[in-house]
Amino acid sequence: MANLPESTLITVANLLPRLFQVINLATETEFNLFERYGETEATLPELEELENAAERVRGSYDRLYGLVLQVAQTQLAASSAIIDLLYRSIELAVANADASEASALEVKRSWNLP
Repeated sequence: MANLPESTLITVANLLPRLFQVINLATETEFNLFERYGETEATLPELEELENAAERVRGSYDRLYGLVLQVAQTQLAASSAIIDLLYRSIELAVANADASEASALEVKRSWNLP
């Protein structure tokens, strides 16, 4: 079986809950904005921004989960391409989480949402 360094597994294990929390923040903010103000010309850009932010992070979550599972199911050794993709995916997931969280928090502040 292929194996990953424990530090990489810990990084992924810590990152998945953060991605979940950011997805939840973006979708909760989108819901609250829609419920409070509806879909108007003023809210539409923010609603779309929040939907896109959640989708980016969802993609990162799915990619990380899938790659780690793929490595675990690989017999002998995982290819260097898969390992490289996993490490790039970790970096991208962190960047997506940071950017999406900042977007959601900005919308919350701008619209005085809970």
